[in-house]
Amino acid sequence: MNLATLAQQLGDVLLSRGLTVTTAESCTGGGIACTITDIAGSSSWFERGFVTYSNAAKSEMLGVDPALIERDGAVSEAVVIAMARGACAASGNDLAVAVSGVAGPGGGSPEKPVGTVWLACYLAAEDKTHCRLLQLEGDRLAVRRQTIAAALQECLALLTSSRT
Repeated sequence: MNLATLAQQLGDVLLSRGLTVTTAESCTGGGIACTITDIAGSSSWFERGFVTYSNAAKSEMLGVDPALIERDGAVSEAVVIAMARGACAASGNDLAVAVSGVAGPGGGSPEKPVGTVWLACYLAAEDKTHCRLLQLEGDRLAVRRQTIAAALQECLALLTSSRT
């Protein structure tokens, strides 16, 4: 399924429930927000996103504890959950999706090779989180595009399983 279709489906579900979404992005550099805002009328369900490429930005903009980043690393389950929760708190939106990963071609390590991405979706009203570790292949663009698709799919999955 292409990115525009996923974004449109997400928008349709959010509109039908009267909900809004925000993004907290590191490795995608605003790509999720861009995909969403490519959809005409998305301002009805999306008003802001956060590009928090640096650790300092994650702390300053989303309230992620620097000690958490130091302990677990920016590319970790704990940090993306904190990013998603912080994005909802900072924006007042109902749903947040957060991603942090190693898009490459450099920056990987034996523990977190290129293509390692954590993503989290948080639905504030139910205090419910979906979190996934992705191990993606391909070049930088491919890793980023796959992350955007997975993020939109995970938002849809969370909303499908919710009561809201």
